Amino acid sequence: MSRKATKSTKENHQEINPESNNIEQQNADNEISDQDITSDSDDNNSEEPSVNSVEAFEELSAKTEEAENKAREWQDKYIRLSAEFDNYRKRTLKEKADLLKFANEDLLKKILPVIDDFERGIQIIDLSEDIVALKTGIHLIYNKFNDFIKQNGIKEIGALNLTFDLDYHEAMTKIPASSEDLKGKVVDIIEKGYMLGDKVIRYSKVVVGE
Repeated sequence: MSRKATKSTKENHQEINPESNNIEQQNADNEISDQDITSDSDDNNSEEPSVNSVEAFEELSAKTEEAENKAREWQDKYIRLSAEFDNYRKRTLKEKADLLKFANEDLLKKILPVIDDFERGIQIIDLSEDIVALKTGIHLIYNKFNDFIKQNGIKEIGALNLTFDLDYHEAMTKIPASSEDLKGKVVDIIEKGYMLGDKVIRYSKVVVGE
């Protein structure tokens, strides 16, 4: 049979059975529809939460609650610590202020006996006519006071007949030296200088020979 005849036979067959073609098309459409329904059913099933998802959510909620509890605990500790530090700071400032206010208390208490000696000496001066006794009393008071300042770390700065030193001496004036050896040296002391330990608390006011 020729190709033209075959083709013509197929076309005639399709024309003779149009209902058969429609049935096949409907069957194909039904298959596609069934697939869509199955797919939608699978999607709906996948949207339902699984047991694992519920357990994971509950575990996350428990961890979140635990973290919040710890955060509140640390906040409470911080508030208490801040309050304790503030109290410590106030107490330290008060102690520092008291220390500055009463720092010289012990020193002044030790000076009081010397003042008592001076008062007794003044009373004796008003009543006594014995000059020798008065001189002796004054020297005793002076020596007692001198011992007191030495015991508290105060010492006199040496100056007379020593080379002038800017670290310890303050030159008030200069005068011609009586000899070559006294040039550049302290020939007189106007006011004694003192040191507290290794620190100069008052420079010696001196006259320097030139």
